[in-house]
Amino acid sequence: MTNSPHPTASGPFVRIKDLSGGNGDEPVEEIRGFSTPADAATFARRYVRDSIERCRTPGMDADAVLAAWFAFGEDAEALDPSGDHWTSAAEIRAFASKPARGKAERDWRSLDPRKKMADDDGEDDAGGEQGE
Repeated sequence: MTNSPHPTASGPFVRIKDLSGGNGDEPVEEIRGFSTPADAATFARRYVRDSIERCRTPGMDADAVLAAWFAFGEDAEALDPSGDHWTSAAEIRAFASKPARGKAERDWRSLDPRKKMADDDGEDDAGGEQGE
């Protein structure tokens, strides 16, 4: 369980946090528009996995990967008014220990509801947070 405030009754969403300290403990962004809590959790899990992998360099051990992630990465948590939630705490050590096996483990963009909203508005880009 996280210490996050309870979400409002607007459906499942994901909070992104910049671990470099630029925003203190405040989320950088809240992403809304997920159909189910499971979709939000999968997005958050893949987002964190991608952030971990971008912090990894060849030869780093798990502790060094975690240190880099806590210094430069982005964390995510999925929340829902029903009480469902996902946080990285249960999986972050496993992520740091073993590199992702494939692109699907890191593909949060395909689940990003901002893409559908941008497509509906006739825009080309979803405005993703992390580098392409």
